[in-house]
Amino acid sequence: MNLMIPKHIAIVMDGNGRWAQKRGHSRLFGHIRGSSRVRSIVRTASEMGVQALTLYAFSTENWSRPENERRVLWRLLKKYLKKEADDLHRQNVRLRVIGEVERLDADLQEILSSVVERLKGNSGLQLTFAISYGSRRELADAARRFALDCVHGILSPSDMNEAVLEKYLWTAGLGDLSEVDLFIRTSGEHRMSNFLLWQSAYAECVFVDTCWPDFEPKDLIQAIEEYSRRERRFGGIAGAGPEFTSLNSEGMLLK
Repeated sequence: MNLMIPKHIAIVMDGNGRWAQKRGHSRLFGHIRGSSRVRSIVRTASEMGVQALTLYAFSTENWSRPENERRVLWRLLKKYLKKEADDLHRQNVRLRVIGEVERLDADLQEILSSVVERLKGNSGLQLTFAISYGSRRELADAARRFALDCVHGILSPSDMNEAVLEKYLWTAGLGDLSEVDLFIRTSGEHRMSNFLLWQSAYAECVFVDTCWPDFEPKDLIQAIEEYSRRERRFGGIAGAGPEFTSLNSEGMLLK
């Protein structure tokens, strides 16, 4: 089949703990196995022509997890960044990080900043890690910063619209690529889990039963195949051509 490649794919990398526990291992082993999947998925997305890939690495709610589990996650992230920076650079991948990065340890912030700086000139796949991220927190932060600009006389409340709000979101750096086309969640759960809620307003959602540690390039390709079979209408009418998109002054459809 002819694939319709989504510009922006967002993935909730879910199921590490359950995958490990089903096999008699600790949750930590699941995170270790899951971290090894990132490389092949990033490479496959890049090779297929996906322009933006956002991975949900750690949510604001995940701060409630045991400290030893969080330490392992941070250690795995550091290892990934140090090991993969050269390969990402060769692939022309640019890296961004969204979320409350200031809550991370100083050494992790430094490593993240260093890799982001090194890859900032690349023009290929725009890879984003959502770390200490929550969509509600993002929207609240956007509203707060817009309000501050109004207080300082830079803008006024009447200036607010969708385009203005998007400039205050943490994904603003992606520009036209900030809108998610394909939203994937692994492990069989059918929830958005507070991930890119604004950006995914018209995303096609694909929920797969495979847990993240078993998610392979073929699974990504199958999700893109499913996406390619969808008809994206953005609130319009199925099969309606552009001639049915205009209204006259009385609200009647114009042909």
